[in-house]
Amino acid sequence: MISQFNIPSTVIAGAGASRELTPQLRRRGLDRVLLVTDRFMVGSGLAPRIVAELSAAGIFTEVFDDVQPDPSVDNVLAGLDLLRAARSQAVVALGGGSPIDCAKVIAILSTNHGPMEQFMGRDKVPNAGLPLFAIPTTAGTGSEVTKVAVITDTRRDVKMMMLDSHLLPAVALVDFELTLSMPPALTAAVGVDTLTHGIEAYVSKLATPLTDPPALSCIRLVGENLECAWREPTNRAAREGMMLAATQGGMAFANSSVALVHGMSRPIGALFHVPHGVSNAMLLPAVTRFSMPGAVARYATVARTLGWSRVMESDEAAAMVLVDGLEALNVRLQISPLRAHPKIEAARFRASLDKMAADALASGSPQNNPVVPTFDQIVALYQQAW
Repeated sequence: MISQFNIPSTVIAGAGASRELTPQLRRRGLDRVLLVTDRFMVGSGLAPRIVAELSAAGIFTEVFDDVQPDPSVDNVLAGLDLLRAARSQAVVALGGGSPIDCAKVIAILSTNHGPMEQFMGRDKVPNAGLPLFAIPTTAGTGSEVTKVAVITDTRRDVKMMMLDSHLLPAVALVDFELTLSMPPALTAAVGVDTLTHGIEAYVSKLATPLTDPPALSCIRLVGENLECAWREPTNRAAREGMMLAATQGGMAFANSSVALVHGMSRPIGALFHVPHGVSNAMLLPAVTRFSMPGAVARYATVARTLGWSRVMESDEAAAMVLVDGLEALNVRLQISPLRAHPKIEAARFRASLDKMAADALASGSPQNNPVVPTFDQIVALYQQAW
């Protein structure tokens, strides 16, 4: 079996890592950049701090701060127009998965022509984009180290997933200090997103000996740190553990794959605009229960790695402990089920079941699941998760 493992050529992690941006740009001779971020990062003062540091070093920075959650095609095209007008030589992404994904696609569109949808799928980007420098501010998506971007086509209500090594950042600056101000609800959502990445990377049909170690390390770190980070937002050790978990989860799933949870989660985000981590958390217990027969030993290892199951328990018993534990984790972290989310109206959810199931299958992710579902089984899983 041949395995491929793509990550950024440079990953700098630890307290204060974000301040390495200027030296990294300087060593590459870059002095005009587009900073892709959102208005929260501007209002928080973090984006202005980055701009000031770059300006002091003689690096001209144009700011695109109009990225919305679940970035859209229009977001990307607006950022691309600004990049071209500013004659930027590189892209800097600051924020959670939305600004980083938006920045990735801006960077590749600067050197690739054609409609964005032609890059949807695996290995569809012909040319490398401008150099991308990613600074994550949430410990969740792992996008700073992945070759994956997800952009919403609002005209079709579809999330387009692109997977190509040309989407990889050149440099990831992983600074856990930037997560110390995250509120508990965001900590919970991105934390379970991280856990989902680790689990799906490990049980995926495309898992390899190269992806298993970071996937299991991600899972272990979540088990050790998520609830502490949720209860104690300024706990530096817990925040560092979760930031490392997110980065390792990203390394793992981008080189194996995500599976059914993500396939079913994207349509919920596209139609109801539920945050990605929240929709993953809502689906994870039901999908795990469905998928367990296809990888009992692996799900048991997940339960043991989280510290939820004793070593002496059988694989079947440990896997069931995992399902119960995931449900209980959502309760402890105050993540509501689908039926209780304010953005999801019951009648529209029922009316959308067929479209969501079709879009989930079309994404390709369910085909990597330990048990590959049929259309009708996906509809039933949505109803169970409700």
